[in-house]
Amino acid sequence: MEQRFGINSIDLQQLRDFCKQKGEVVDYMKGEQLEREDETSRWFGYVESGCFKYTKHGISDDKEHITWFSFEGEFVGDYPSCINSSLSLTTIEAMLPSKIFRVSGEQLVRLFSQNMEAMELRSLIAEHLLNQARARYLDFYRATSRERYELLLHRCPGIVEHLPLVAIASFLHVTPVYLSKIRKEVSYGR
Repeated sequence: MEQRFGINSIDLQQLRDFCKQKGEVVDYMKGEQLEREDETSRWFGYVESGCFKYTKHGISDDKEHITWFSFEGEFVGDYPSCINSSLSLTTIEAMLPSKIFRVSGEQLVRLFSQNMEAMELRSLIAEHLLNQARARYLDFYRATSRERYELLLHRCPGIVEHLPLVAIASFLHVTPVYLSKIRKEVSYGR
């Protein structure tokens, strides 16, 4: 699945290199979990191939809501919970057969404590995550459902061939029926 980063992406090559050099290569089958909501978060990784979804259960309906995706060429994990060894806020599950370079939270903490350059990397990662969360939050206010769908297609053009309509609808916070209408409009230029 082709992944495109935005022009404002922060360069995290050092983190990719660390995961590839110090991490173990782990293959996940579709449906296997990297982390489980409300259990101690332990893992962080670089996605070599595949795709992961992040889900959170609703408070009153206990329905699964998709809050994020990690695609090939991106990082996967509940980063703040992982480095603090706290409970994961989401379940992170492979949506396709996926391969990652996986490191533990302890490995990351040791890396960050080595020197000032490593502490700067920790800062860059926090900025990157804040920028991602802020952009997603703002998109819910500034973009229509169709525009959010088009932004997702730009981020990962192959997503519609790989993920079920219901998963994409959950991420965009629309019903599958409404997403089907949007897809039809986008496909036929209406």
